[in-house]
Amino acid sequence: MRSGRPDVSTEPTRPEELLASVIADLIGDVRHVAVGNASPIPATAALLTRERNKLQGVPRPYVSLLQSRKHNFFTDGARELFDCAGQGRIDVFFLSGGEIDGQGNINLVSIGDYHHPTARFPGSFGSAYLYYVVPRVILFRTEHSRRTLVEKVSFVSAPGISEANVHRSGGPVALVTNRCLFGFDAARGRFRLQSVHPGHTVEEIVAETGFAFECPDEVPTTPAPSAETLRVMRELVAPELAEIYPQFTASVFGIGAQAPH
Repeated sequence: MRSGRPDVSTEPTRPEELLASVIADLIGDVRHVAVGNASPIPATAALLTRERNKLQGVPRPYVSLLQSRKHNFFTDGARELFDCAGQGRIDVFFLSGGEIDGQGNINLVSIGDYHHPTARFPGSFGSAYLYYVVPRVILFRTEHSRRTLVEKVSFVSAPGISEANVHRSGGPVALVTNRCLFGFDAARGRFRLQSVHPGHTVEEIVAETGFAFECPDEVPTTPAPSAETLRVMRELVAPELAEIYPQFTASVFGIGAQAPH
C-alpha cells in the first residue's frame, strides 16, 4: 500500500493495460511523441515508453500530452503542434475516427449522405495535415465492429494513402483495436492482421471487420505485458496520468478520483 493507493501488483492485466503495452511497443525508438485530446490509452503508452527508456538510461522520447500542463511545452495550442509537425519534430501521433476503412482512410465528419447524415462527428481538425507529415501515425479504435471498421468511409477526413506523385512523409503504420493489431502496408494500401488479443479469435476478427485484410496462415496471440511493464505502468505512469484523466486512472489503476459506481 502506497499513499493510500490500493495494492495492484498482483492484479490481472486489464484490457487498457494490454492496449497501452501494444502501442508502446509500436512507438519504438523515437525523439518526440505527441498525443491529442481525450486519448488516455495512447497517453499511457507514450509515458510508458518514456519511463521504460529512462530505466534503461535512454533519455527519450519527449512526450507532449496536449491536455496536460506538466507534459506539454506548447503555449499556443494546436498552431504550435502543427508547426512542430511540419518541421519534422514530431515522430509519432495517434488518430482515430468514427469510421476507418481498409485503405487507412479515417472519417471524423459524418456518416451517410453529407447533407443529410445519419451521424455527425466533431470534425477533421488537423488530422489530414498531421497524417501527411508525421512519419508514424498509429490508428486506434476501442470499438472493433463493422460499424466502425468499414469497407469505405462515408467521408474522407484524412486519406491513408496518396498517389505516387504526391509528396508524403507520414502515414499510418498500424491499427490497434480492442480485438487485435493490424499492421499497415503503405505500398499496397491495405492492412495485415499481426496478432489477436487474448480471448479473441481470427474468425471473430473476420466477422467483425467490414474491410478485407491480409491474414497469414498462423496468427499469433498478442503478448501480455511483462510484470515489469505492468509495474512501470501502475507505479510510475498512472500517477502522472491522474492530472489529465482522473476517471480513467481511477477505474483502471485505482488511483486519483473515485471511479463512478
